[in-house]
Amino acid sequence: MSGNELKLIREAFASNWIAPLGPMVDAFEQEFKEYIGIANAVALSSGTAALHLSLLLLGVHPGDEVFCSTLTFSASANAIIYVGGVPVFIDSDKASWNMNPDLLEEELLERKKTNQLPKAVIAVDLYGQCADYQRIETLCNEHAIPLVEDAAEALGATFSGKMAGNFGKTAVFSFNGNKIITTSGGGMLVSSNENLINKARFLATQARDPAPHYQHSTIGHNYRMSNILAAIGRGQLKVLNDRVNRRREIFAYYRQSLGDLPGIEFMPEPAWSRSNRWLTVIQINPEEFGTDREEVRLALEAENIESRPVWKPMHLQPVFSHCQVVGGAVAADIFDKDLCLPSGTAMTESDLERIVSVVRGCKR
Repeated sequence: MSGNELKLIREAFASNWIAPLGPMVDAFEQEFKEYIGIANAVALSSGTAALHLSLLLLGVHPGDEVFCSTLTFSASANAIIYVGGVPVFIDSDKASWNMNPDLLEEELLERKKTNQLPKAVIAVDLYGQCADYQRIETLCNEHAIPLVEDAAEALGATFSGKMAGNFGKTAVFSFNGNKIITTSGGGMLVSSNENLINKARFLATQARDPAPHYQHSTIGHNYRMSNILAAIGRGQLKVLNDRVNRRREIFAYYRQSLGDLPGIEFMPEPAWSRSNRWLTVIQINPEEFGTDREEVRLALEAENIESRPVWKPMHLQPVFSHCQVVGGAVAADIFDKDLCLPSGTAMTESDLERIVSVVRGCKR
């Protein structure tokens, strides 16, 4: 917490708005829109809820195929299953580790020949770095396929100077406890299309018809954010730029302290991207470093330092083993070699020195 939150929480209590409605929710939505520079936003109970609503809004029905990045957290793909859709996973490129635009283009052209284009595309901004939207958004527009930007990890990042969240028909953010800012749990759905967000707000509030009694003509969901959590979000949003700068400082420290080691590389940052460096990710080539990613992880764990492999690609997950994948080798190689290092903004210089010392001690 930044120190700003408690005052706002007290204001929320004083207003007696505790439910998933209220002035803090309205203010959080407004301030969030202003921060990323978009016209419409609705605060929700999670980023996953925002993904689910996005697919409902875009008309994905049971049996419809949805293209999705394979290198991502399972929430991106789970939402496709929620609406009865069929995931098709697209491999990463080496430039950004996000959805490969070349593979996306090839698959869309093949599908167009047989009139089997997907109903939507979900591109993920991995570890705080935007995908190549100049190409991905252009391809989706050319084929009249709606794009969802999964920016759950990328708040504060930019693509060609434009804030994450400004690409596609809808974009989603997460405020889970591990994100760069948090409301404990929560998310935001944004769009330049006012009608989509108005419909999302309706669906997220149990789809209650405008009547004095409780009447429902549509199946709805209980997806709205509480007024208390929105107060926390407002406090967190005030320090978002500081958080991004600190995460980038942490990344720079790791790169300076470990970059001289043979076999150690870092997640790349293309010229068009400014990542929020939500997590610092290193790639360990065991042939050059002498130790593999898992041995480094266990060495850190032995010192009570938590690190984790990158997301296991969706096409390698047992629950999605039946799904089609386009490519897959790049994402699989990243999973095999890469490790997420501790990146919390509260870490001290001595914390960072300790982590670096353990990693360097693994070199053989």
